[in-house]
Amino acid sequence: MASTETTTAPTTGSVEAGLDALETAQSGRTPLRRTLVDKIVPPLTAIVVVLVVWQGLISLKIVDDPTKLPSPSAVWDAFRNDWVEGKLLGYIWASVSRGLLGFGLALLIGTPLGLLVGRVRFVRAAIGPILSGLQSLPSVAWVPPAVVWFGLNNSMMYTVILLGAVPSIANGLVSGVDQVPPLFLRAGRTMGATGLKGTWHVTLPAALPGYVAGMKQGWAFSWRSLMAAEIIAQFPDLGVGLGQLLENGRTASDMAMVFEAILLILFVGIAIDLLIFSPLERWVLRSRGLLVKS
Repeated sequence: MASTETTTAPTTGSVEAGLDALETAQSGRTPLRRTLVDKIVPPLTAIVVVLVVWQGLISLKIVDDPTKLPSPSAVWDAFRNDWVEGKLLGYIWASVSRGLLGFGLALLIGTPLGLLVGRVRFVRAAIGPILSGLQSLPSVAWVPPAVVWFGLNNSMMYTVILLGAVPSIANGLVSGVDQVPPLFLRAGRTMGATGLKGTWHVTLPAALPGYVAGMKQGWAFSWRSLMAAEIIAQFPDLGVGLGQLLENGRTASDMAMVFEAILLILFVGIAIDLLIFSPLERWVLRSRGLLVKS
């Protein structure tokens, strides 16, 4: 019997040491060269290819009408002029501040709504289909009634954002709640985590993957809703956001301004995803052992 224990102990210790070594190797810092190759070079290459093709269409006279397709240099001049005049950051901030505030309000409403729908059967039967229907409704459809209800002001903008984002956030959380293993809930109740305490300590953490996916989609809907509202409803007191910049370019037949607005809208969307949602998704996956540094 003693000999068996003597034989087993080194084997167990060696396995643990091997696992520790494996974890140490995987959690090391990624070399700068690999980061450049994997993360930076591919998008830069894509941008260069797009610019080359774009300039090629102009240089080869495939599209020789600047009112249809401006040259990259013309768009760059539009960016530079707005930067020199101090307007560029104002355009971005006018839209980003509205978008983030509206998204924050949508989180405050969509989170308890999603928990209520996910946990109360009667509420799900009553408003679950309505949330799904609202999620599929184009956000631009809410602009005319919002203008009638609130007039041309920021309240109208936030209403459109909320109606576009809340259903996505709530449905994402409902999906996450549906995927919580019943064993987690029973274990939480056994340890005294019931009611709001169980929701905070058990349901929400376990439903995080679906919740984060709903938040990401909710932001996309917030941003689209805001752009639709800014394009359709314009008023001097609202300031000039990116949507209004886009509409101003269309009205003036200034395609360089139109492309400037499109690129800025795209840039903000990508920046928010890279700075907020991608790190949040990686943290959620890594905390569940689903993403390991290599």
